[in-house]
This record gives sequence, structure tokens and C-alpha cells, in this order.
Amino acid sequence: MKTTNRFFVAMTVMLLLFSTSSFSQEDQRPLYVSVTTMHFNTDNDGDDWKAVEKEYMDKVTKKNEHIRGASFHTHLMTPDSREVLYVQSYPSWEAIDAAAARNSELEKEAWPDEDARNAFLDKQGAYYSDFHSDEIYATMEGAKLLAGESDKDMVLYVRKNQRAFPEDGSAEEFNELRQKLFDNTINKNEYVKAYYPSQHIWGSDRRDFIQAFILDSLGDLDKMFDRGTELGEDALTEEEGKAMGKYFTGVHGDYVYTAVKL
Repeated sequence: MKTTNRFFVAMTVMLLLFSTSSFSQEDQRPLYVSVTTMHFNTDNDGDDWKAVEKEYMDKVTKKNEHIRGASFHTHLMTPDSREVLYVQSYPSWEAIDAAAARNSELEKEAWPDEDARNAFLDKQGAYYSDFHSDEIYATMEGAKLLAGESDKDMVLYVRKNQRAFPEDGSAEEFNELRQKLFDNTINKNEYVKAYYPSQHIWGSDRRDFIQAFILDSLGDLDKMFDRGTELGEDALTEEEGKAMGKYFTGVHGDYVYTAVKL
């Protein structure tokens, strides 16, 4: 039997925003992703900010062997217009601490003069308010990777879903159903340029199940939903749809960001 449009929208389009140019094969995917939520100061100059962060990215982040990828995402449709996400991906848990230590070494190599280094880092930090929060997620199989590195800003649509843990459920069943949805809907949706699923490891809510979609433009958001609904009609049987539904509480939040090209 066909699944309903409501089922597709609620369960299939469950959308970090990950760096898309740093790995190209499923077995090479980073295992962990850290998401730092920061807030711009209100007098921030966008072009100057980009130039400073690009300089740091080129001189430090891209040379750090413990970081698989990094990216910035700024507010489009979120509760706070000052919000900016900084995302880094790692090949292992140990690499998270190692990356921070390596950044300090690379900073000294990039700016050998201590006064010049401190001046640059002070300028970089001045773009943001003092408060920030951090989350760490584990990546999951079933990603759709961006075809090459983008040469422009793109759109990131994130849906944060609240997982349920039914007694009659299993990781095997959940992953089989999730893979079937991916194969028949997300992977075939031409408006989805990239897709990255992840789940909570460290942070405020262990129920978090995150899916991030990269799109060419904001105008493609509705087109993605429409196409997804069309593809989702035959993705799961009615019985499979009910089985998938038990793994979620029905509570979710949606967020739209600019995926910044530095």
C-alpha cells in the first residue's frame, strides 16, 4: 500500500551541516561532527568577517590533519538572526582533542610574531558575542554527498527530530527502514544536492536525530518537499510506515541557514 503525504513529510524529510568537500566515499565519512552555535555582534561586517575566517581556514584549519572538514552557516530562518554555526568533522573521537592542540601549533606557524598572532585572534573573536554552545554528533550511514566543492553560497535545511526508543524496536529495523526511505526518496530527489544524517553523542538531548539537506537555493525548499512527497508515495508500505513512526515522538524543529562559501 502507498504511504500518505503526511507520513512522508513527517518522517522522510527529517533534516549539521557538514563539510562537503572533505570526503567522497561512504566508508571514508567522518565519524563525529561538532557544532558550535555562536552569535554575531550586531555591528559585524559580513565581508570583513568572511575574509578573516577564510584566512584562518586557509592557514590553520585546512592544514590540521585531525580535522576532516569545516564550514560556517549563518541565519536564514531561525529564532535568532545573530546565529552562526561553526561545524567541524573528525575521523575519530580522539581527533577532537588532538585537533584543538594542533590548531594552537598551526597558529604559531601562521603568525610567528606573538603580537601579530594575538591581534589577529582578537579581531577574529570580536565578531562574536562571548556566549556559545557545543554539540557533538555521530554521523550515520546513508549520506548523499555533494558532487564536488561548491563555488557559491548554498542553503542548509536542518530538521532536528526527537527520537523514541520503543521496547519492540531494534537498531536493525530502524536502519533498514531508514535506508529504504533514503534509497527511494532522498537519493532520487534532484533538489537535494547533499544529505547528512547524524545522531546525538554529547550535548543537551540524547533524543536528537538530525538530518541536514544542502540545496542550491531557498526557492528549491518547496520544490524539494513536493518532489519528496511524490517519491514517498511508494517508498514504504503502510505497515512499514507505522513501524518507522514508532521510532519518533512527532516533536521536531526546523532551521534554515546559508551554507557560507568562504
